[in-house]
Amino acid sequence: MSNGRFHGRTVIVTGGASGIGRATVRRFLDEGANVVAGDLNEANGLAMLEAWHADADRLRFLAGNVALENDIVALVSLATSTFGTLDVMFNNAGIGGAFGPITEVDVDAWDRTFEVLVRGVFLGTKHAARVMIPQGGGVIINTASVAGLAGGSGHTGYSAAKTAVVSITRSTAEELAPHRIRVNAVCPGVIFTPLAVGRDEEALGRIVSDLQPWPDRGTSEDIAAAVAFLASDDARFIVGESLLVDGGLLATGTRIHKNMDPYGATKRYTGFGAGSTGEVTTSRRIAPKE
Repeated sequence: MSNGRFHGRTVIVTGGASGIGRATVRRFLDEGANVVAGDLNEANGLAMLEAWHADADRLRFLAGNVALENDIVALVSLATSTFGTLDVMFNNAGIGGAFGPITEVDVDAWDRTFEVLVRGVFLGTKHAARVMIPQGGGVIINTASVAGLAGGSGHTGYSAAKTAVVSITRSTAEELAPHRIRVNAVCPGVIFTPLAVGRDEEALGRIVSDLQPWPDRGTSEDIAAAVAFLASDDARFIVGESLLVDGGLLATGTRIHKNMDPYGATKRYTGFGAGSTGEVTTSRRIAPKE
């Protein structure tokens, strides 16, 4: 698709080198935007630049950690110094985070989950708003999750962090709306990204077949399309919303709480899921109680 509705606009995508982020970078490029992608995984970012060298005039990449304020400042600075403006900030960087029974979750894994998923959104919003307020407006979009609306046994850290993202979205939407800055979130369901598949593709497939009413698997491109809509002028009156893109998963009601971990893995293991960041995914088996 190339209708150019974002021609001349500049977009930042964190976690932009794989999965939902990469698909969103591609979507905005196809629709005429200038895009600055940030990602912790430098190898993935450089590979993306090489693969899309035809877009070199409108695409930049910067390796960095969204949990570090200086890295976010550098990312925003790259966008404004290269393209002159920042029109859309997509706070998307994610990890699987802490998992396991609440009695076994490691404190460091819990803290790292919140550093990336919550502090990353806070910092991205803070520094995007510092540019957007004086320029007269903009759009901020955050990646939340169905887990932030429904929770799920064994993933308390991830669910709590994504609930915080929903709350940040609502609070900052109210604060920034008078400056003509729209803040919204997108809430993916089961999306077959490197982060998700790295956990348990078979389990995810069972969720789709048993719980999700829509028969097709969700893709990164489905989320990218929703983000592009929220960033567009067609969504000019949508403010403070958390848009579900889940194939009807939450329409199944409370069953999701009991079935998001079909094989009970989080009852037997605890650890930290890194996804595609280049960090190490760790886990340990929980000793059975005698």
